Amino acid sequence: MKRIAIIFSIIVSFATSASAQNVLDGVYVREHVPVRQPVQLSYLREADVMWSKKVWRIIDLKEKMNLPFYYPTEKINDRLSLNDILYNAVKEGTLTAYLDEEFMSPMTREEFQRIGGAGVDTTQITDPEPPYLTRDTVIVREFSTTNVIAYRVKEEWFFDKQRSVIDVRIIGIAPLIYAVDDKGNRREGDLKIPIMWIYYPEARKIFANQEVFMRGNDSDRRTWDDIFLKRMFSSYIYKENNVYDRRIEDYKQGMDALVEAERIKMDITNLEHDLWEY
Repeated sequence: MKRIAIIFSIIVSFATSASAQNVLDGVYVREHVPVRQPVQLSYLREADVMWSKKVWRIIDLKEKMNLPFYYPTEKINDRLSLNDILYNAVKEGTLTAYLDEEFMSPMTREEFQRIGGAGVDTTQITDPEPPYLTRDTVIVREFSTTNVIAYRVKEEWFFDKQRSVIDVRIIGIAPLIYAVDDKGNRREGDLKIPIMWIYYPEARKIFANQEVFMRGNDSDRRTWDDIFLKRMFSSYIYKENNVYDRRIEDYKQGMDALVEAERIKMDITNLEHDLWEY
């Protein structure tokens, strides 16, 4: 009798597993994205680069065009926010996080566990009832990817004389949060700090296998690799490579800073136009 019960339970478990595998959240099986490879970039030689300039941008997640960078705040079947993709990849060891934008100092596991004010604190509490004993209590502060409010993007624009085009390559990306103290409390003001830097070429393999929500057509899903290659985001320049290594906000304020950012963008655009005669 016992053997019959065991056999019956095995059959039920197999039937349940087969039934679960046949459940499809959609009308077709998505097979393309999980096996995609990053788009191959054009080969570039040093001798072909006649001009280049490094530029730093801010992608503000409050802008409507950038909402797919922030949402969903929790995993939805085939989609994750960019915040979760980067955080999970570093946590699993798939990506390397760096402390600096030159990618010279890899972040240790202990440093990663403390990003955004995360950590462990010990405090003393007193029992509310006699004999009112005092004991230590451990409080664990976890980092939430919903705290990310923007991204810094480091990129380099260059003129490739072999192809006769001005092109751009993203070098690094850094999630930004409001500055916090050692206990995870937000500091006064709107100071934004990077929690880590990610070397973009290393992340492209992961980006190529992650879908992004596209409004109006669920079958026309792009990947994060597509989003960055096609420049499908809204951003503004906050720094260009300069002898002082200063940001725009260090010498321009308010509307003047926006005008300066627009000037830098137009200088790059006009350079390409000036290369041709009409």
